[in-house]
Amino acid sequence: MAANAQAMTTSFKVDLFNAVHAFNATGIPAHTAATADVFKAALYVTGSSIGAATTAYSATGEVSGTNYAAGGVTVTFGTAPAASGTAAILTPSASIVYTTVTLTTAFDCALIYNNTNAGKNSVSTHTFGAQTITAGTLTLTMPAGGLGTSLMQIT
Repeated sequence: MAANAQAMTTSFKVDLFNAVHAFNATGIPAHTAATADVFKAALYVTGSSIGAATTAYSATGEVSGTNYAAGGVTVTFGTAPAASGTAAILTPSASIVYTTVTLTTAFDCALIYNNTNAGKNSVSTHTFGAQTITAGTLTLTMPAGGLGTSLMQIT
């Protein structure tokens, strides 16, 4: 198995040109409903080969355990994508939290994907040190939004 890698997925970059994703209710593309899409974050075991080439959510390689639901948890994008100089930036407006979970197989990656989209299109992959958790709450704290600090940035 190959290591997981942090990346904005290549398919997401193509999706941007096709106006596939709606991160908030402002500026919704005309071909979508007048509401924001629902994005989720799924966790993956080490060596799952999640990275730039990941095109969509898949249960293959996803963690499993007590109180962890397949597909992960909802990501809150309460703040609209913004511009900072010539870059576009976006950070979830709240931490991503997995409550009272037991995950005994080491995991080191979260995939953010569009759960509203029928294809469960990927957005980005985020890696961190391999870990396990026993009857605890895993909190992925989001960085401050801004140039060079946002979770996602297109320059």
